[in-house]
Amino acid sequence: MLSQKAKYAIKALLTLARAKNGELLHANEIAQSQNIPRKFLDLILFELRGRGLVHSTRGRDGGYMLALPAAEISIARIVRAVDGPLAPLPCASVAFYRRCDDCDNEKTCEVRRLMREVRDAASAILDNTSLAEAAALPARKKAKRLVRN
Repeated sequence: MLSQKAKYAIKALLTLARAKNGELLHANEIAQSQNIPRKFLDLILFELRGRGLVHSTRGRDGGYMLALPAAEISIARIVRAVDGPLAPLPCASVAFYRRCDDCDNEKTCEVRRLMREVRDAASAILDNTSLAEAAALPARKKAKRLVRN
């Protein structure tokens, strides 16, 4: 499950991606526009800066901007920077693999196989969606309800 921290990180970076070229945004602007608690946002931005996703400038005219072009930042990179692995279990992770203590045989473990599929599906979307693409997406219309026969 996506943490609140990762959700706020994505929202903050989407705000920066939509900023005009080179425009620095104050944390207050981001927090207010995205309804993110300011202190929590400060911690998130600090972490994202350490991961090379944002640059910051101090002072009255300072603020935050993306460290890379939005087209070069995948949503998965943001989630991994804040939450770690995309996989719901460590044994299903590619980048953060760790064997489960209670598993007798990984090769035949049905739970691992299922969670690997979950991880692969999430990765297929998040690794292949850039911040620029996500920022450009129109608001999604409500999905039509499926009618069963």
